Amino acid sequence: MFPIRDHNPSGRTPYVTYALIAINVIIFASFNIPLGESRALNVFFTEWGMIPAFISDGERLYSLVTSQFLHGGVMHIGGNMLFLWIFGDNLEDEMGHVGFLVFYLVSGVFAALAQWIVEPASLIPTIGASGAIAGVMGGYLLLFPKAKVDILLILIIFFRVFPVPAWLMLGLWFLLQVGNGVASDPDLGGVAYWAHAGGFVVGLLLATPTFFKLGGIRFWQETHGHPPHPEASYKLTQSRIPKVRRK
Repeated sequence: MFPIRDHNPSGRTPYVTYALIAINVIIFASFNIPLGESRALNVFFTEWGMIPAFISDGERLYSLVTSQFLHGGVMHIGGNMLFLWIFGDNLEDEMGHVGFLVFYLVSGVFAALAQWIVEPASLIPTIGASGAIAGVMGGYLLLFPKAKVDILLILIIFFRVFPVPAWLMLGLWFLLQVGNGVASDPDLGGVAYWAHAGGFVVGLLLATPTFFKLGGIRFWQETHGHPPHPEASYKLTQSRIPKVRRK
């Protein structure tokens, strides 16, 4: 089960979301494709990926950011960019371009630190944008819990696309990350589940100021838990102006 699109147009062009997708794809095409599965690619990941043991020693702190732009394969980057494409534009619409960029990078840093907390002595590089994108998903859940997201469900030979509310899809995704994190052995590598879970929680918390700036519970009531439609943005803004008696 994974999302393939939402039905929530944004009110402005999401330049930062587009730029982040482009940067990730360019880096992947520049290094992964030429280097293939060679030893040189592993050296590249070791240099720029987040290695918990180095963070514990106060070294290579830059990797908390650079690791967010590295991916291990086509499915890895494809899945991450799809999630960013679906959820990033509406959040950028509410936070603004600069605010969203800061939100994204900070979510990614704290997601990496969540993985570091679980395995502080590990020498396995952690790479991928999924921690930062998990933060985007956490913020999306807070601001737009009832937004409709189309998911693709595949059961052997049966598949179907159907819409579900964001709170259900994102809530189940978060629970899966926590469950898999508890069940997995951090010494074996694989998926950084705790980076996903940590990024999600951090993103939700970082989106809280935006939530209250928009009006908090009143924002939910006015939008019914959906991203405001671009054509309704003026009406929504007007509704927040205190009523006054005119003469």
